[in-house]
Amino acid sequence: MNKSLLSVLIASVFAAPALAFEPFAVKDIRVEGIQRTEAGTVFSYLPVKVGDTLNDEKAAQSIKALFATGFFKDVRIEVDQNVMVVVVQERPAIAKLDFIGMKEFEKDVIVKALKETGIAEGRIFDRALLEKAEQELKRQYLTRGKYGVNITTTVTPLERNRVGINFNVEEGVAARIKQINLVGTKAFNDKELLSQFELTTPGWLTWYTKNDQYSRQKLSADLEKLKSFYMNQGYLEFSVESTQVSISPDKQDVYITINVSEGDRYQVSSVKLAGDFTISEDELRKLVLVKPGDVFSRERLNESTKAIGDRLGKEGYAFANVNAAPEIDKEKRKVAFTIFVDPGKRVYVRRINVSGNTKTRDEVIRREIRQMEGGWYDADRVTVSKQRIDRLGFFTDVIVETPAVPGTADQLDVNLKVTEKPTGNLMLGLGTSSTDKVILSGSIAQNNFLGSGNNVSIQVNSAKSYRTYVFSYTNPYFTPDGVSQGFDVYHRTVNTSSTAIAYYSSASTGGGIRFGFPIGEKQSLGLGLGVDFTEITVYPDSPKYYQDFVSDFGDSNLSVPLSLNWASDGKDSFFFPTKGTFQKAGIEVAVPGGDLTYYRANYQLQHFIPLNTKFTLMLNGELGYADGYGGKGLPFYKNFYAGGVSSVRGYKASSLGPITEDFRIGGNRRVVGNAELLWSIPGMEKSLRMGWFFDAGQVYGKGQNIALGDLRYSTGLSAAWISPIGPLKFSFGLPLNKQDNDKSESFQFQLGTTF
Repeated sequence: MNKSLLSVLIASVFAAPALAFEPFAVKDIRVEGIQRTEAGTVFSYLPVKVGDTLNDEKAAQSIKALFATGFFKDVRIEVDQNVMVVVVQERPAIAKLDFIGMKEFEKDVIVKALKETGIAEGRIFDRALLEKAEQELKRQYLTRGKYGVNITTTVTPLERNRVGINFNVEEGVAARIKQINLVGTKAFNDKELLSQFELTTPGWLTWYTKNDQYSRQKLSADLEKLKSFYMNQGYLEFSVESTQVSISPDKQDVYITINVSEGDRYQVSSVKLAGDFTISEDELRKLVLVKPGDVFSRERLNESTKAIGDRLGKEGYAFANVNAAPEIDKEKRKVAFTIFVDPGKRVYVRRINVSGNTKTRDEVIRREIRQMEGGWYDADRVTVSKQRIDRLGFFTDVIVETPAVPGTADQLDVNLKVTEKPTGNLMLGLGTSSTDKVILSGSIAQNNFLGSGNNVSIQVNSAKSYRTYVFSYTNPYFTPDGVSQGFDVYHRTVNTSSTAIAYYSSASTGGGIRFGFPIGEKQSLGLGLGVDFTEITVYPDSPKYYQDFVSDFGDSNLSVPLSLNWASDGKDSFFFPTKGTFQKAGIEVAVPGGDLTYYRANYQLQHFIPLNTKFTLMLNGELGYADGYGGKGLPFYKNFYAGGVSSVRGYKASSLGPITEDFRIGGNRRVVGNAELLWSIPGMEKSLRMGWFFDAGQVYGKGQNIALGDLRYSTGLSAAWISPIGPLKFSFGLPLNKQDNDKSESFQFQLGTTF
């Protein structure tokens, strides 16, 4: 057998062949040396086919083509009696990637990052890419502030032409920002300016926020915040001239130096409107917040142009262009603005598209939409539609986009994209509360039954002091115009032996039907009628007040409660509002026809005030009043109570109010007020919110004067968590004016809602 060596090394591709041969017609092609690669793959890359004439040039092209695949580290071509023999040596494949000493990252995150560099299990190993992979791994650590990381890579040959790659990582400690220096600042002190920054030196919460670790993106955002701060204070020509970031020799401390030029402070000399208004100039001028004589504020100027654009949007001018052009007088340090208004063409909505609702029916979403297809675009109606859909509580996110229709100048589509969340709950379990200690609970609830928007629930709670069995059904659109209808059937038992309430027990069975009537975009009326049968048991150590009631009215009573409620909900979110007002007023009257006649009235006002992008102030006030009528007194088990996680935190639940024989008996009047500073935890904005609260409240008995001096006060920290098993509230409260007969309870929590 005669074989001629045509090429051995890749260098021969670019040089004259070492051994020339007579060209010949290829009778067959044979591949030798392959283990994982299919022969067909080799054939597909060869520029030579059976029947072609093989010469020196075609042989060199074949070698070059096979090397270019990256599959082989050696390629030879031999000739065996007019048969072209391709002899290859495959590169090894990567069998596994191991990371030793890596704690900062999950393995999956790093594996994904390295895959983009070409290093991944199952791929062909190329040593040239290994250094690139190491650099990528180091880059990942640099994003976490670990500048002293050391990475050693080991390649281990394995059977069947495979290799294992081990990354040995010495993470070191994360470098912290030691100091942030501001150079060139005169108008404000450094403390005030650095409060605008997200980056900071180490503090009590930076272990979680990581804001003491340098990040180029965070620094850029902070510099923009600094610029906005200055420009809102009138410094129109403020600029950041340079920034320097340095690290200490031990790579543990970072120093940031920012050089700024403040410039002069400017006042507004005049504000003019120009352009095609389509709306009266007087109306638009009322929307301008920047007035002559004011110190220039970029924020107020932007709010003015936005307000004008939004006002034009209400008239259908969705693509209105509103810009403010400055005229600067440097000598007088004055600036004049001309706000140019170009409404563009009036736009109408071609189509409203709903997507992402894999479970909820389209009609459930569309009946909340206030913008109509074919009508003029109204920005306010689109915003209200988004809020109404969000308040359904069926979705974790609601996104609205208004793209222009291609090829038109006067049409747009409204695209609503929702993200479904679980609205059903099946739970059997054991829980605890600060009042009842142990709660056995079970529930089957579906707030969006079969995607219809209807609520169906069967709920059971078994606590030492309070047991409830309820079946509820609600159809929020009983009629097409939004009248809701629902009914409830329940059985409740109460035993106050483990609470602060005077000792008694009761068992109530009943039900009712209710209707809701929308009377505005955010307001509704509710009307309900029910029947309740209650059996009461008092004991020798029960207060005389309780025993007298049973003596006068019997130990079993039938009542027919008629309820009327009004609610106005202007909050911007169902779970964690940041702005808006909520009001609720209601009265329940036990009408003649039953054994008891009484009434209970309640009013609540809640207001959310956004202080900035991080903090929200919540103010809440509640009033309650109840009494009997028609010669019958108020049942003692209908009294008001206060204290606990839902009213005045830091005091034991239901422990405030009148006292009889060292027991709380409740009262017919209730006053509660709460002020709470709320903030979200970064990365958990939609599931966890913290708060610092100040609570006040008291319950007053019949004939007792309402005196503010009798109010109880408390302060402390709170947390609200949308947990996998339901809403969970925590509080750690400190009573501020606890009296000798008050019962305090520092740590309190509540799972879900109480029926």
